[in-house]
Amino acid sequence: MNHETIMKMKALFFAGRHLAVGFGLVIGGWLSLAGLAVARPRVVVTTTLIADWVGQVGQDRIQLSSLLQPGVDPHVYEPTPADAAALEQADLVFYNGYNLEPGLIRLIEATAQGARRVALAEILEPIVADEDGIPTPDPHVWGNVENVILMVEHIAQELTEQVPNEAAFFQANAAAYRAELEELHTWIGEQIQTIPPANRVLVTTHDAFAYYTQAYGLKMGGSLLGISTEEQPSAQTVAQLVEEIRALGVPAVFAETTLNPALIQTVAAEAGVQVAEQELYSDSLGEAGSGAETYVAMMRLNTCTIVAALGGSPDCP
Repeated sequence: MNHETIMKMKALFFAGRHLAVGFGLVIGGWLSLAGLAVARPRVVVTTTLIADWVGQVGQDRIQLSSLLQPGVDPHVYEPTPADAAALEQADLVFYNGYNLEPGLIRLIEATAQGARRVALAEILEPIVADEDGIPTPDPHVWGNVENVILMVEHIAQELTEQVPNEAAFFQANAAAYRAELEELHTWIGEQIQTIPPANRVLVTTHDAFAYYTQAYGLKMGGSLLGISTEEQPSAQTVAQLVEEIRALGVPAVFAETTLNPALIQTVAAEAGVQVAEQELYSDSLGEAGSGAETYVAMMRLNTCTIVAALGGSPDCP
């Protein structure tokens, strides 16, 4: 076997090996692309909702970690040393913003100095609530699915900045997810239309559904708490809500999974209405087996719960 033949065989061997890893073999924190080892960016997010959106787009091309776990209230969460360590090592941090997660926002500002920091909700024009006479942006922007479509597009852009070679991958994932979200947006509107018009009023534990009601043709009929859960309602607030529910004549009110249901149950009993059997998911996705493990599943479950409790005919399993 002459020298030229040996060199050709070596070239074929290395070309084949590079082709084999060029499809995106992931080992630990490294992504092998076209035979080159590229570190996967360390992406840290605050909430379970954002973790779902980022995971849909980034999939195995990123190292994704969420600071909050299912069922945890971001409004009152107290950060841990482990949260600080994760943020210090992050390349990219996504958080909601508009003060949804105040403790974590303070920590991000203090520790994530080397990371690109993105407040996803703040790319959107907010609904402004009156909180004790102070105009305050409502952070619960995901109630309108069209807002999530815009945030997912922004996520794809940010991930592309981190891994430019994966631009086509991120954009394809974002486009597929967008199609799913557009279908969800249409479906929610159709379900709400089955509720008798007089019953299209939502009463909840805290003001987490203003974007949902505005987008899909409901009215907010009051709540025990404002847009944050940091303060407890006064006796006067409770009494006012009871009277408001009686005046509205709604058939049901709704508890939320991240909040103690005792107060809304008391209000419902005094007002003479039912509390919907299924609690709504507001600030967090559900745990495994809950039926609300993803954003799409959560929105479907919430909509089925609302429509059924208010006298509509939801197209639900």
